[in-house]
Amino acid sequence: MAQDKWDSKNISDQAGKVVIITGGSSGLGLETAMVLSGKNARVTIGVRNLEKAKTALSIIKHKSPDTDIRIMELDLADLSSIKNFTDKFKQTDSHLDLLINNAGVMIPPYQKTIDGFELQMGTNHLGHFALTCRLIDLLKHTPESRIVNVSSMAHKAGNINFDDLNWEKRKYKKWSAYGDSKIANLYFTFALQTRLEEENSHVIVTAAHPGWTATKLQRHSGIFSVLNPVFAQTIPMGALPTLYAATGPDVSGKDFFGPSGFMEIKGYPKKVVSNTRSKDSELAEKLWKMSEELTGVTY
Repeated sequence: MAQDKWDSKNISDQAGKVVIITGGSSGLGLETAMVLSGKNARVTIGVRNLEKAKTALSIIKHKSPDTDIRIMELDLADLSSIKNFTDKFKQTDSHLDLLINNAGVMIPPYQKTIDGFELQMGTNHLGHFALTCRLIDLLKHTPESRIVNVSSMAHKAGNINFDDLNWEKRKYKKWSAYGDSKIANLYFTFALQTRLEEENSHVIVTAAHPGWTATKLQRHSGIFSVLNPVFAQTIPMGALPTLYAATGPDVSGKDFFGPSGFMEIKGYPKKVVSNTRSKDSELAEKLWKMSEELTGVTY
């Protein structure tokens, strides 16, 4: 169980650890990368926009010249980019201690990925599914390795329509699609951990959510800019559940971490409980099979 008022100062030295974080050029991903590299981990940030990431990296290096952070191109909305990223990573690294599936898009107008998936499901779930399956051998060969999938309170609104995953038959509802992608993160967490346990693998798969955190992810919603000053917590606080899931000493597979405050909106990290639907193993398996078919990547 997360300690009261646990924060990044409680994280032990991460020297020798190899970490991948998706979407680390801003917001929660960048904060997570800065904290872990500050604890001596070797961090690779997978980003879509290399120029933006280079700017962020130069700021980090200016503050902390000795941090071991590198950026690599990774577009989770493009299966070929995911393959290129994992192929290149395996050329330079023979082990992987920590994969943090952090990147995401939130309530954009209706768009499709290069491979024809609705953008939120395609990026937030299917892209991370393909990435994780392509890296799973490295994780299995690394002692005490972990995977952290960043979900959201919005998973409670998720109710995936498996007959219309890409919203081609229905009127597009961006909030519903976002909720679907975030419950998909939890289905993936639980189904992957089940498989690993059946193999007696040591790999731990966990999930986290940042509560209500003010980030650029919310740029498609005017309501957040009005309410953020009242309700939102800072990015360093929002990153703590992910960091706890990644480094906490008492973390088990399928654990879910979020803020400890009222309605999990803000506060220090603690173990939380996802909704009943997210624990439906039949739906998780249905999504798993569909994810393998759609991405062409098998576990």
